[in-house]
Amino acid sequence: MARTNLQLVDVLRTTAARLRSGARYEWGHMGRCNAGHVVQTITGQDAGAIVRSVDFALDEWSEHARGYCAGTGEKVEHLFLTMREVGLDHEDVMNLEYLCDKKVLARLPQEKRHLRHNQRDDVIVYLNAMADMLEEELKAS
Repeated sequence: MARTNLQLVDVLRTTAARLRSGARYEWGHMGRCNAGHVVQTITGQDAGAIVRSVDFALDEWSEHARGYCAGTGEKVEHLFLTMREVGLDHEDVMNLEYLCDKKVLARLPQEKRHLRHNQRDDVIVYLNAMADMLEEELKAS
């Protein structure tokens, strides 16, 4: 589960705002999908730089996250380590790609909980709900 901190809240809100303002979104592209946009925010790299940084070796974030093991030396490892530094673990990456964290979804009205993982507007809703949840956890601690 995500490690609650202000930096992660800011990353999520900044990513949602960038998507809302029209940033190019393409769920099938590792640099422009849900996790790809979060990585763009964290690293300051554009989608192309993210793809090049792993020598075009990443097909789908969730597949790499599912099998992720630190210390493998895989090209994608540095991106997972970067995400971990701001509070996202491999499970968070899988949930982000498919907009499926039950704690995040529970914050939404019942009729809005069936988000489509490859729709920009649903990604924005999810990112903001996750940021709200983490921010509330910070205030409560």
